[in-house]
Formats: sequence, C-alpha cells, structure tokens
Amino acid sequence: MAKILIVDDEAGIRELLSEILRDEGYDVALAENAAAARAARNAARPDLVLLDIWMPDTDGITLLKEWSAAGQLTMPVVMMSGHGTIDTAVEATRIGALDFLEKPIALQKLLAAVKRALQKGAIPPVHAELTLAAFTRAAPLRDLKKRLDQVALKSRVLLLKTGPGSLAELCARALHVPGKTWLDLASHAQPLALETLEQAAGGMLFADELAALTRLQQKNMAFALDRLEKFNLRLVAASVHTAVELIEAGFDEALARRLAEISIGAPGLTELKDEVPEIAAQILTHLIEAGEAPLRTLSTAALNALRSHAWNGGYAELRNAVRSLALGALEEDITAEEVLRLLAPQPSAMAQALPLNLPLREAREAFERFYFEHHLRLEHGNMTRLAEKTGLERTHLYRKLKALGVPLGRKGDEP
Repeated sequence: MAKILIVDDEAGIRELLSEILRDEGYDVALAENAAAARAARNAARPDLVLLDIWMPDTDGITLLKEWSAAGQLTMPVVMMSGHGTIDTAVEATRIGALDFLEKPIALQKLLAAVKRALQKGAIPPVHAELTLAAFTRAAPLRDLKKRLDQVALKSRVLLLKTGPGSLAELCARALHVPGKTWLDLASHAQPLALETLEQAAGGMLFADELAALTRLQQKNMAFALDRLEKFNLRLVAASVHTAVELIEAGFDEALARRLAEISIGAPGLTELKDEVPEIAAQILTHLIEAGEAPLRTLSTAALNALRSHAWNGGYAELRNAVRSLALGALEEDITAEEVLRLLAPQPSAMAQALPLNLPLREAREAFERFYFEHHLRLEHGNMTRLAEKTGLERTHLYRKLKALGVPLGRKGDEP
C-alpha cells in the first residue's frame, strides 16, 4: 500500500484529498505546515508527497528546495496551488517536482497525477554536498545565501572575509553547480595545467584560507583567474586576514589586491551559535540520506551541547563531530553525554605527556613539545595560523619545531 503525505494549511482540502485517496486504497498522512511535513517525511518516508505552495510558515517551493539541497528529495512530489503561475510551475519542476496541480483539483486529474507519480517510484538520492540552500529556517544563513547569489550574478570571483569558525566551504558549495568539478586549490600540489581547467569547465575553484597557500598554489590561483571566463569557472576564496595583512605576511601582492576587489563578510560559527543546532541537524540528515550514517537523531540536550561548543575549526569540525557521533552512538537518540565525551578535552592528557620527575630543562622542552603538537592539531598543520597563535615569527617557529623534534605542518608549507 503506497504511503502518501498531503501537505496543506487548509484543513478542508486536507480532509477532502485524504478521503478520496483513502477510498482508493492509499495509506495517507496529513501535515498542516512545513514543520509538520518535515517531521512526517522523516518519520514515515512517504512514497509520494502532495505539497501546497502557499503556506504560512514556509512555502512549498522553499521546502522543496530544502529537501533537494539536503538530499531528501527521494520521493516524487506533486505541487498544488490555487494561485499558480507558469513561472511557479517551471521553478517547481526545475527544483525537482514531478507535476503541478491547480486548485480546485478535479478528481480525475488528482488520481491521474498520483498514479503517474507512483509509477515513477522512488527517486535515487543525489549525493551532493550540503549547501546553504538546505538552511531555510535560519535567517542569517538565508540572508548570506542571498548575498552570495547577488554577487555571483555579476562576478565569477568572490573573497569571503571570515571570522573564527569559518563557513567558507558551505558558502562556496552554495554557488557550486552539482555534478561539476570542485577543485580545492589548497590541496593541489602541482602546477595547474590548462587541461585541468578545461576538464573542470563549469565548476568551482576553492581556497579555504589564502594564508595557507604556498607560493606554487598562489601562482596556480593567478593562472586560473585569467581563465575563468574562458572555461566558465568560479573562484571562491576565504581568509581571516585583510589583503594588507596577507601582503605583509608574504602573500603575492598583485593577487591579494585582485582578490580583494569583490568581497563580502561571512559570519562564522562563533557568531552563529543559535544556528548551530539547525546546521548540525541538517548535517546529520544529509549523512543519513547519503547512506553515510545509520538512522540517528540528536536529542535536544545534545543539540544544546553542540551549541555551547566554540567550533574554532569551523564547519569542517562540526561536520566531523556529527559524523563521529552518528557512527559511534549506541542508541538511535544521540545524548548530550556522548557529545560532551567527544568534545571535552581529556583532563589527564597534560599529566601523561609531562612526567613531573624530569629536570627543569627537560620538563620545559616536554611542555613546549606538547604545546606545539597540540596547536598543530588544532590548526590542521597550518604553519601560518600556528605562527599567529603562538606569537612567533615563522622562521623562528620552524627552527623551534625542528629543535624539539616536532613534525612540521602541511606538506609543501615552507617558510
């Protein structure tokens, strides 16, 4: 028996459609708004959704976009509206709706649309990365996406001025065309070939932190900048530093000034604490839909614990934490205790790393080694950020790490 979810804010229409479809032998669930639709979709996994466009909390088009961006559009959706236009129908179809019904809905049209949709069956999920489009309920993220879209209409290049807890990747993913190449310039260790750009046509070039780019990677970026138009490419780069700070630190001056021509401020997770639960929940949903995690839910207490964390590592740190929680949880409901156990520092780590029976000089060296290894892990091996955090000039920092026997940061990150 096929399960059909009817989403409409008018009780009379819900009941009428429900009665018709139940008489036809279908299993019907009802939702009066987008919030109820989200819960019903996740709980019952319907075979078909009849979705009204005009609803008071979140309209049907926005909900459709959210499901599509989160990888949840795995069932056929038929849109319904009493005020439909051709433009609205076209947009709904572009996003992923299968059909469009105008109210009042004739009985035969309804049954025919339901039959066609159910014959189509489940839609294979598109395992794209999560983007800002999935966060329709968080006003700061909605506004950020609007600003990104506005800039993207006029420019292929965008510099994100980020703060602690960067969301740079999530921002860039919002402008990335699904199915096209995503090229992380910070992980590209070879000279960028023209053939590589040609193969990436229509895709995205990305750099999470300009200060982390080596000289070769900076040259690669400059090379790509001159060819964005030719290969229909976009470039999104981010940095916590101003152009002046980058240049003073040795970054290519011409490149820094060129990138700074078009920039917007992008809030980090430290500024968006209230949005962290929503972001975490969407990450978990995306992982589940992509088959990367078992069915799990984050309890209210767990979401509050995630909200209270600093997330200096930004979106990547939060995503990794949610994935770890989903894979390691023993029950379906992830608890606050599991969150705290994952995120809390180990109280005995310092004592284990620094035996107190050493002579003062050896104890000092042991502490310095522990200190630098700790911050290298936090900065993911990035020597530029380590120098800033420790207050040491880079050349001095390299000498210090070598003297202590501490492995250096990213491969190719030379002074």
